[in-house]
Amino acid sequence: MADPYSTLGIARDASEKDIKSAYRKLAKELHPDRNKDNPRAAEKFNEATQAYDLLSDKDKRARFDRGEIDADGNPANPFAGMGGGGGYQGGGFRGGQQGGFRAQDFEGFGNDADIGDIFEGLFGGGRRGAGAGFGGARRPPPPPPRKGADIMYRLRVPFVDAATRADQRITLSDGKTIDLKLPAGVEDGTQMRLKGKGEQGPGGAGDGIVKIEVLGHSLYRRDGDDVRFDLPITLDEAVYGAKVRVPTVDGAVMMTIKPGTDGGSVLRLKGKGFTRKNGTRGDQLVTLEIQLPQDLAELAKRLEGWKDTSDPRSKLGG
Repeated sequence: MADPYSTLGIARDASEKDIKSAYRKLAKELHPDRNKDNPRAAEKFNEATQAYDLLSDKDKRARFDRGEIDADGNPANPFAGMGGGGGYQGGGFRGGQQGGFRAQDFEGFGNDADIGDIFEGLFGGGRRGAGAGFGGARRPPPPPPRKGADIMYRLRVPFVDAATRADQRITLSDGKTIDLKLPAGVEDGTQMRLKGKGEQGPGGAGDGIVKIEVLGHSLYRRDGDDVRFDLPITLDEAVYGAKVRVPTVDGAVMMTIKPGTDGGSVLRLKGKGFTRKNGTRGDQLVTLEIQLPQDLAELAKRLEGWKDTSDPRSKLGG
């Protein structure tokens, strides 16, 4: 490694504050997260980190300044101090424990706490837990290349299409048009994810996020997975019964009204509602509304002399 003072761009008499300030500036400038397309920046970042590891440790900095260790933290001359008569004393090198170098010659670089503090300030997290680097100094693992940003789309779906899950056509940001199959259980606010349909990035394309807005309808109302519908019928149909044509989200069907049916009665058409997440469908609930004839004079004439003696409010109490 180059001279650590030169790597950090500081003088040899720089203070601890100067060392930390210089490293903070370089780390922010060279961090891999901010230089994904520049591998040389990652190398410089590691060199700056190694230089800071050495100079932020008072003991190692002093040993480096005295020439006892090199910029990588290794003994500058491991054979210095060997005795003239054979070079060994007691089976080891002079000044060390028997059998090898002094243990402190192999101490790991750096001050993890200091570097952690710096990364806390720069990137919102410390460096602990990252893989160990050269000489024991901890290095943040290189981050994986990031995917491109997601792209949001809004898809307005007609009420009947949502109930029947009709395919919907959507134009993407790249100009391509695709057909979407609505998911079971679709409702207002449902989101669909289109893999790889977002913006391109170093790690691949992001996704397209389609947010569905189910439009209202002039005839139908949604009630959970059911569809509600108000059906006007004539007085004759209510009294005598009839077969009437009823619109549904799947098309018109014939429905039987029994004689003597009251207004406000709710009839059920099975399987004519929205599709649930389990694949089954809700129903269409048809509320009957009896409408009097426009010619009320003719109706009064026909009912002359007749009076309904029943009490429709007898069950209300009071």
